[in-house]
Amino acid sequence: MIRALLIAGGASAFQQATNGISKVSTALHARQPIMAGNWKLNPSSVQEADGLAKGMAALLDSSTCAVSDGPMCTEVVVFPPFPFIASVVDDLENVGVGVGAQDPDGASPSWLYMILISVTLTVAAIPEGLPLTVTISLSTGCAEMVKEHVLMRKIAAVETLGSCAIICTDKTGTLTEGKMRCVKMHCAGADYEVSGKGFDPTHGSIGAKDAVAGDDLAFSPDDDRKDDPNVRGMLTSALLCCSTTLAQEEDDAGELKWTPKGNSSEAPIVVAAAKIGIWAKELEPAFPRATEIPFSSSRKMMAIVTKNENGGQPPANVPDACKLDAPFVAHVKGAPNYIIEACTTMLKDGAMVPIDAAAKAKLYEVVDELSGQALRVLAISCRPLDTLPYADDDEVEDKLTAVLDGGLQFLGLVASIDPERQGVKDAIDTASHASVRTVMITGDYLKTAQAIARNISILNPDGSQDKDAVDCNDLRPGDEYLDETDMDALTGRVNVFARAKPEDKLEIVKSLQRQGWVCAMTGDGVNDAPALKQAHIGIAVEGSTDAARNAADIVLTTEGLAPIFTAVLESRKIFQRVYSYVLYRISATIQIVLVLSLLIFIWNQTIKPLYIIILALFNDLTMITISYDNVIPSRSPEQPTINKLLRVSGVFGALMTVQSLLFMILGTYTDFLTDRFNDSDGYRQAVLYLQISLSIEGLIFATRVPEAPCYSSAPVWSLVVSVLVANVLVTVIVGLGLLGKEVAINDLVIVWAYDVVWFGIIDLLKIPLTMTMENHFPPPPSRLGQRTAESTAEFGGRAGDGLGFAYVDLGYTYLSDTATSIGNAVGACACGPRAREEDSAVVP
Repeated sequence: MIRALLIAGGASAFQQATNGISKVSTALHARQPIMAGNWKLNPSSVQEADGLAKGMAALLDSSTCAVSDGPMCTEVVVFPPFPFIASVVDDLENVGVGVGAQDPDGASPSWLYMILISVTLTVAAIPEGLPLTVTISLSTGCAEMVKEHVLMRKIAAVETLGSCAIICTDKTGTLTEGKMRCVKMHCAGADYEVSGKGFDPTHGSIGAKDAVAGDDLAFSPDDDRKDDPNVRGMLTSALLCCSTTLAQEEDDAGELKWTPKGNSSEAPIVVAAAKIGIWAKELEPAFPRATEIPFSSSRKMMAIVTKNENGGQPPANVPDACKLDAPFVAHVKGAPNYIIEACTTMLKDGAMVPIDAAAKAKLYEVVDELSGQALRVLAISCRPLDTLPYADDDEVEDKLTAVLDGGLQFLGLVASIDPERQGVKDAIDTASHASVRTVMITGDYLKTAQAIARNISILNPDGSQDKDAVDCNDLRPGDEYLDETDMDALTGRVNVFARAKPEDKLEIVKSLQRQGWVCAMTGDGVNDAPALKQAHIGIAVEGSTDAARNAADIVLTTEGLAPIFTAVLESRKIFQRVYSYVLYRISATIQIVLVLSLLIFIWNQTIKPLYIIILALFNDLTMITISYDNVIPSRSPEQPTINKLLRVSGVFGALMTVQSLLFMILGTYTDFLTDRFNDSDGYRQAVLYLQISLSIEGLIFATRVPEAPCYSSAPVWSLVVSVLVANVLVTVIVGLGLLGKEVAINDLVIVWAYDVVWFGIIDLLKIPLTMTMENHFPPPPSRLGQRTAESTAEFGGRAGDGLGFAYVDLGYTYLSDTATSIGNAVGACACGPRAREEDSAVVP
């Protein structure tokens, strides 16, 4: 049995074509029956394989297949034996000897000539161009992604992206601009408006509820509240709890612009305070920091304790009830629900009054109202201290606990708007059309998350999907996460998770993976690293920490979500290119092996090895250009399987085999060709070689789009030119007899015309046949019409648009409606270019 070594995937070509040749049977007798051998695939290999690379391994029945993670493999080592190809070649060898096939030139005995053909056929059957095609496709795809500000740290992520069905993303800075501006306040029982533009503190002020600012962004004297003691007291405490600074800096154009440095959530407070003349640089010398307690993801708050070095005097124009003149003051800000629950008193009518359940309920109503306007709400509170309630060497959490134990004074609420990033809504709509579900995971209040999700189409704008947004406390009632069944049921339907902690991201990813989804996760902080590592695709957004970048597979070099979806579509293009080549190569191999075997078995007709070598050389060299081919990304995540690959390639291989055998029949038994075809074996070999070569070269244009007419997706010019040049060279070689007998011009024209006509026939028949085979043969009743159902099914609560073309909407259901399917396909071809243009409009 012939054995071979196949190395598919890296930059290296195949290192060895064959490493042994079976012993030639010398005991054949002319009248003894000839056994055909084993032509079956190994079922166990097919069941275990998945992905293109594993599929190739299964096709060749490898005993070892080492693959990288991902739906299609870029580095595969496949070791012998190859029973499928090898057994066919063995049988070809034995059949040739048995029927007495002779070397046309008489230079070699029959058995040696058949060994030479067998070895040559084995070499021709191995896809030498696959490693180069995969490598070029991946490298060019990565280069295109870099142009879209997507840096691939791991090349395997390029493959996995094509199968990505869910993208879990942060909100701030990814879905939104991350440039928050304070627009509303609530303090001492009153509401306030905040005007302004960007981060400029010289424009805008604070006014009464529902007050309208003028063109200069200032309020009328009657509405202006910049001197309101309650407002000043709240903003003073809030500013002392901030680490963000505000200063003018030159931009690229040399203009001075106000720029905040620090936490984006603190920038609205710093700018709002500056609008009424409160600056940190003026407060900090009199009220220096004694202790800084950083933000706690578990308690959703942070605190800064200041020391009074202002001679025991409070900041200017603040209510005495706030007691900011105490020796120490703990200033605390954070999530409203956490801060409100920690407060025992609140500022009202210039005094601190106890905060009861009714007062808390009213505050929660205010929070809900502000959050419902897509505003991010922070609560401000403080606690006067005579002495520090903790030791300097206490743990951070212990210090915060000591501050909270005495009860806080509620000062007010600051509501900021974080505008949706330009183009993010269109990007999410595009992702939805491409069957990619976007899941928003944010630390914001639930109402805020729902409002923003409605604005950017993660949830329906009419609020009908608000139930698909949950507070992450629902994931862990009683501080224990739900069991796997309940967790999977929740994550399977929810698209928005609010008040999320870093560990929640990890649990959400695990749940989605248990359900079989290929998911991506974005993150930027150290706490996000576990979730980035766990996800199939970890994506570190622009400005991420080193820990997040190291854990991620992809790094974004610009802000926003759009580059991620661009990368997903580019990955699907790469898959389409590689899949087209593999489909083409397996189909061509089936044709070559079957046709040459049947020619020997039926007509005792051989083709000299040099023809086969030239055939393989031209085919593989020209097909490398498919690495740059123009393809339209799939409308759903790629889920390649060996079964699909073998069924579809079997269809093409069978059609091509029929094409070549019919040509031989017409040339042998009719006047289809000149008499020289039957008179000269060398002439017949040359014509057969030309017919097979032209048909295989043209096959790539059919396999590029196996479920639609070839013209529905225009190929790249380099592919067209390379195929034309190869076909012209082959025709010249055959026509001038450079490798054998010279072929008449009449026969050259007939071969070209025959293959062109057959190309049209194959391109027409492939649509119903491949779709029928993809739905299984025969398809079980549960799968009848599934492709149509999938294209029009609701996704994310919205009815799908379908593809509007011959891809899935025709609903092939097996042989009972094949005739109708062909009619529909022909009808779709008539309006194909316009329909195809509409179909691809959603793909940027």
